Amino acid sequence: MCGIVGIFDPRGMRAFDRAVLQRMNQTQFHRGPVEGDVYLEPGVGFGHRRLSIIDLAAGQQPLFNADRTVVTVFNGEIYNFRELTKELTALGYTFATKSDTETIVHAWEEWGEDCVKHLRGMFAFAIWDRNKQTFFVARDHLGIKPLHYAFLPDGTFVFGSELKSLLSFPELPRVIEPRAVEEYFAYGYVPEPRTIFKDAFKLEPGHSLTLRVGSNAANAKPVRWWDVPFTPHAPMSEQQMEEELIVRLREAVESQLEAEVPLGAFLSGGVDSSAIVAMMAGLNKGPVNTCSIAFNDPAFDESTYARQVAERYKTNHQCDTVDKDDYGLVDLLAGLYDEPYADSSAIPTYRVCELARKRVTVALSGDGGDENFAGYRRYRMAMGEQQVRSMLPLALRKPVFGFLGKAYPKADWAPRIFRAKTTFEALARDLVDGYFHGVSILVDRVRDQLFSPNFRSQLQGYRAVEVMRGHAANAPTDDPLSITQYVDMKTYLPGDILTKVDRASMAHALEVRVPLLDHKFVEWVSGLPSSCKLRNGEGKHIFKKALQPYLSDDILYRKKMGFSIPLASWLRGPLRESMKAAVLNPLLLDTGIFNQRYLQQMIDEHLAGTKDHSTALWAVLMFEAFLRKNGADSATSVAAPLIATAA
Repeated sequence: MCGIVGIFDPRGMRAFDRAVLQRMNQTQFHRGPVEGDVYLEPGVGFGHRRLSIIDLAAGQQPLFNADRTVVTVFNGEIYNFRELTKELTALGYTFATKSDTETIVHAWEEWGEDCVKHLRGMFAFAIWDRNKQTFFVARDHLGIKPLHYAFLPDGTFVFGSELKSLLSFPELPRVIEPRAVEEYFAYGYVPEPRTIFKDAFKLEPGHSLTLRVGSNAANAKPVRWWDVPFTPHAPMSEQQMEEELIVRLREAVESQLEAEVPLGAFLSGGVDSSAIVAMMAGLNKGPVNTCSIAFNDPAFDESTYARQVAERYKTNHQCDTVDKDDYGLVDLLAGLYDEPYADSSAIPTYRVCELARKRVTVALSGDGGDENFAGYRRYRMAMGEQQVRSMLPLALRKPVFGFLGKAYPKADWAPRIFRAKTTFEALARDLVDGYFHGVSILVDRVRDQLFSPNFRSQLQGYRAVEVMRGHAANAPTDDPLSITQYVDMKTYLPGDILTKVDRASMAHALEVRVPLLDHKFVEWVSGLPSSCKLRNGEGKHIFKKALQPYLSDDILYRKKMGFSIPLASWLRGPLRESMKAAVLNPLLLDTGIFNQRYLQQMIDEHLAGTKDHSTALWAVLMFEAFLRKNGADSATSVAAPLIATAA
């Protein structure tokens, strides 16, 4: 597990300054505090920070082939590296190390750009092939590991694990992309491939990018090399599904247990993390190291369930209590994420990574279970709405539910069942638009009030729903539930969930592995019938059934709590003055993005308790923290013409 950076001149002969590359590499010291190095040759520079996990003695990077014509830097783990080593050895390649990194070098030599199709793991890497005069970057199937890139004004290509490495170049314009702002306030993060900055991008999951010396590199487009198939399986009974699911889950977990450093697991007491621990307990020779955090407020505390699983499997369990008013990390988050990020569960995630790192260097996580098996409440709501849509044509739904959506009061204070305004608004839309409306942190009508008229005009009619529409149009399925899962795997999973865990864990030099996102497991699960994932309003139906011999009903069928914090009360209490200062900060207001009158209205209504604007206010607060940390030129971005939508 590491941090990688690099620089490439498509003209091929520019001599880069070692100090520049070292500065770029040093921005990611936290990702690999064990050791680091840089490599330079005309037109190419690589940097690497290492957190040693496998082949501690000889796995240093950048790493070369035998004649030093191919060099790579790599972040992640290749779980099938032993099998690949045998295969490549049989093909005549000689290995100088026992590291998984060397398999990438020889896989490139043997298969070229198709090397990624032979890898099983989480990864982001770059390769320079001097003989082919080719520069290649790739990101893993589901986006577990990040990769950011940009073309500087002079055409130089730069990349890094985190955006901060690119921002070490003064030449990179800090101009905010208006569409990214619209997307951030809809999703709570900036979805791939965009970043908050106009000239910097994220390589999308399952994509690669090839640049060649002498070609017009700035016109090169990322290529998708993998996708979630959603190909239905041959008919089988539910019992057969359950049995095969456990076999495949156990195999995915086992493939990720290799390490030469202490290894453990997060254990929240939820279904997903408990399933991982149950599988580990059956595979480990000794007790599994598990950790969880407890909150001193029972409304947010799941630690009793974690303890129940720990006791059943006799794990070496550690639980630390965190004050529910653990709001001291607000400014730290802006530095971790480099761009606006509004998921407040980043705070407890940071704390559980901090706790885990005291005992282990590698931790397995249960992330991915909800996306795989339709565990989120949002899927249940979306399919309920879709059932109503299927009974009424759009020509009838749109005027009827559109009118009800406008006429029905917004009742944040009421029990959820009576908050029908959002539901009516969703029913007036098609599946994708309705799903977007249901999951947006700020719906269209709120963003319309939040943004200034000038900023809305600069968007030229662009709406954040276009991100989901684009993915839905490419979905390899016409099943409504599968479409929503597919969209989440392209947006929420990499943009929010995996980003949160990567930055929080790497801040503590902790490697987190996610067996439920093993691509072979994901491929198989995607082919299961939707009725086996969501049934009678219960998500993860087949997953829970398969796990009944391993976990109690208290764990499998209790109400989902999530990993949340008391945001509304924070903003009315201990963060009251900080929130007001941030939301009305001239730095924020001078961007021209926001409607100051509406910002003040949200503050007044939230503090008075008449409405809950905590999500919107937190998003604005985190945007202001980003501006303070990064010195972004947002005023310029509002005045600038919009760039073409990134591919």
